[in-house]
Amino acid sequence: MSLRVLRREVTPERIAALSSCPPVLARAYAARGIEQSQQLGRGIERLLPVSTLEGVEAAVALLLQHRAGRILVIGDYDADGATSSALIVRALRACGFASVDFLVPNRFEFGYGLTPEIVALAAERSPTLLITVDNGISSLAGVSAARALGIDVLVTDHHLAGAQLPSANVIVNPNLPQSSFGSKALAGVGVAFYVMAAMHRALADERLPSPASWLDLVALGTVADVVPFDENNRRLVAQGLARIRAGRCTPGVRALIETGGRRPEAVIASDLGFAAGPRLNAAGRLDDMSLGVRCLLTDSLEEARSLAEQLDALNRERRSIEAKMQEEALAAVRHLKEPGRDRRGLCLYDPGWHQGVVGLVAGRIKERLRRPVIAFADAGDGLLRGSARSVNGVHVRDVLEAIATRSPDLLGKFGGHAMAAGLTLERARLDEFAREFDAEVTRWQSAGSLADVVETDGELSVEEISLATAELVREAGPWGQGFPEPCFDQHFRIERTRIVGEKHLKLWVSPQGSARRFDAIAFNYSESLGAGQLAHLVYRLDINEYAGERRLQLIVDHVLAVSA
Repeated sequence: MSLRVLRREVTPERIAALSSCPPVLARAYAARGIEQSQQLGRGIERLLPVSTLEGVEAAVALLLQHRAGRILVIGDYDADGATSSALIVRALRACGFASVDFLVPNRFEFGYGLTPEIVALAAERSPTLLITVDNGISSLAGVSAARALGIDVLVTDHHLAGAQLPSANVIVNPNLPQSSFGSKALAGVGVAFYVMAAMHRALADERLPSPASWLDLVALGTVADVVPFDENNRRLVAQGLARIRAGRCTPGVRALIETGGRRPEAVIASDLGFAAGPRLNAAGRLDDMSLGVRCLLTDSLEEARSLAEQLDALNRERRSIEAKMQEEALAAVRHLKEPGRDRRGLCLYDPGWHQGVVGLVAGRIKERLRRPVIAFADAGDGLLRGSARSVNGVHVRDVLEAIATRSPDLLGKFGGHAMAAGLTLERARLDEFAREFDAEVTRWQSAGSLADVVETDGELSVEEISLATAELVREAGPWGQGFPEPCFDQHFRIERTRIVGEKHLKLWVSPQGSARRFDAIAFNYSESLGAGQLAHLVYRLDINEYAGERRLQLIVDHVLAVSA
């Protein structure tokens, strides 16, 4: 695959407006839309006001009606759903609610959201109120079933709404069409936080724990759900990271970070995304997310560590399953890329694939081919369950909606975001859907817009390639979706290489025209590079900590043109 570098454009005026920042950071911030240093403030007081999220006051009123009743939280089976569930349960219990418990649908038995089957299961516990977190906005039948049983329903969600809204008592969702809330990018746990913060304000009891005590959960769920890092989300994550570093986080969050081989006192956003998040997600992918929620609810560090070890074992199993499925998916892609069969939107299916892992496989293939991918698994009863991952410029949920509008009987349930979505489909109609998906993606993108482009922040001077710069970048985040960590591109002379860990390439490189040498590593890179070759590298600055020593290391994301 041939990649083309596109350096992010910045104007001298915008950089000058950020003159209080070190030059490397000023360039990076300016390229990410920051116009003044005030936008970088991380203080909790700079969060969007709680009262500006429509529906929170009505939600509080409904909740208070059930303070002496039985409340059951229905969460999604991913990290966002788990953190949302734990936050709501913790907060309501702390606020003196009589009976608060949770129920996470098993994805293999019940599928996504508040289904009538889940309502029937929940009804066995005689709840007076159901609260959905990170789901519910598309659960028309489930909400109706609950209301028919005399159970009140509060929907808190962040997914895009369909043409019809559920008949819940109250809905809180910043992505409702009429919402004017300043952040459409809130994760499900962010919505849960705002509702509980409104509850705290309404009770006005100084003895209650501050909403800030839940921000470690907000940070974990927000990062793990890969929502855009707008100003509000960056502040939420920054505040959560600060609490974790200060040792003021829930035992479960601490245990997940430690089990992932990271130090809580030095945690950054990517640690939540690559260490804690996958271990929490593993429960929902392979087993039952109740295990993850229990980990986040316990106040015992010993118990949290035991549960985190169980989650770690599930994650190792998940990685093994994913590796096998990825190999099979790549084989299928090679078949699809035969002459005359190239597609802009890919649908992949194997009857042996695991439902809980297809989303990860779709994401891996999307990254390799830089085009939207849907991976399907058998869901039984002649149905397939698919997980979609998309690229910039293709809103995959809107793609599915367009297909459903043209062919109303083709799709079953679907929902999601711009970059990720889920759907069900009759197995017999997979080929028909694959053609429709490819055609709709083609409508979204012109032929030229599918060029393989990687954005960078340009070159660094030899002096800027340093441990000090790496530390600046590390502390300057949080970086995440839509606000990516700075990466750079320039030509390096390859001095020496060797393979480490069987599949990673360790390099020693020198910037073109300089004798200085730097350590670098390219993960999952198998092509050989000879000493003396000139390579165009896309890289990030990282800190390698070993035996108490901190050293600069370049993380090579892409090896572009190589010449003698």
